[in-house]
Amino acid sequence: MINKLDRYIIFKLFTITFFVIVVLVFIFIMIDFSENSDDYTDKGAQMAEIWGDYYSNYIPEMVRLILPVAVFTACLFLTGQLSERLEITALKAAGISLYRLIVPYLVFAVLCAGTISFLDSSVIPNSNKKKAAFEKKYLQKKSESIDRNDIYRQVTKNSILSVNYYDDNQDIAYRVKLTNSDSTGVKKTISANQMVWDSEADNWTLKTVTVREFSQNGYLESTISEIDTSLSVFPRDLSRSTSDIYQLTYAEAINYIDSIERSGAGNVNMPKVQFYGRLVYPLSIIIVIIVGFAVASVRRRGGKGIYLAAGLAISFLYLAFMKIAEPFGYYGAISPAFAASIAHISFFLVGVFLLVSAKK
Repeated sequence: MINKLDRYIIFKLFTITFFVIVVLVFIFIMIDFSENSDDYTDKGAQMAEIWGDYYSNYIPEMVRLILPVAVFTACLFLTGQLSERLEITALKAAGISLYRLIVPYLVFAVLCAGTISFLDSSVIPNSNKKKAAFEKKYLQKKSESIDRNDIYRQVTKNSILSVNYYDDNQDIAYRVKLTNSDSTGVKKTISANQMVWDSEADNWTLKTVTVREFSQNGYLESTISEIDTSLSVFPRDLSRSTSDIYQLTYAEAINYIDSIERSGAGNVNMPKVQFYGRLVYPLSIIIVIIVGFAVASVRRRGGKGIYLAAGLAISFLYLAFMKIAEPFGYYGAISPAFAASIAHISFFLVGVFLLVSAKK
């Protein structure tokens, strides 16, 4: 049951977390604006677009990334303050164990994790789409494209699509060839100079088309100026980027990964690691609360500074572990789910060990 002390701790955690988020978001926006101001000027971006289309849609992703650090900082600061004032010692003398004292921390962490999980499943992907569209138009960033030249996709069990070059700005594929075959060999090929996506009809239009139908006696060739075709390949299947997963809701991300596997495209482990990483990311808030409380609940020399220094070190190790593990999942050395989870599992065990080892 939540008592007055629990409410006080939750309120203080919320206040400090909110303050840290506001400060860090403000600093990041100022730095980002100063770095990109030349690009804004050169490309003719209006202030309404910069703040309305870009930064307003960037803030949700910033909050998502910053929240674990902000919660960790709040936990270290508040718990360190309680420890320095000997309030934790007094509470333990009154019969309140550290296990009971951590309850409001965990309640706050679960609320934050649930909020971030909800936003990441629906709100943040839409904001990221708008942000990515602005970056593509106005910012000179390094290309995140995975596919552009010599693209091959398996449309059906017996059909393979090859694209020499794909322009994702106009959704036009150049020098396209669709090959249909069976157990006896190639039965039909459809070649086109261009394949243009019709967003209204949700299909592709082939232009300057050559059709060849093969038989035992040779082949018959016909030329068509333009035909519409329905393929189980969409523009996103031909213009994949490293940030695609972050622009999709959970349901869309699952369908996206399925479509990659169905079409026979490579690099499927990367979006899998990114997707699983999104799923387990909110758990990091609960984990850092446990680690932070265990570290700061024991009074040490050096005051709150030592807690904050320890917090920065732990945050760096946590992030480094996550980034080191991800490439192993990309290249198949370990499963994508394990690559996305190993850092969280490891630091959860560290947090539990520290909490159990702390003086009760």
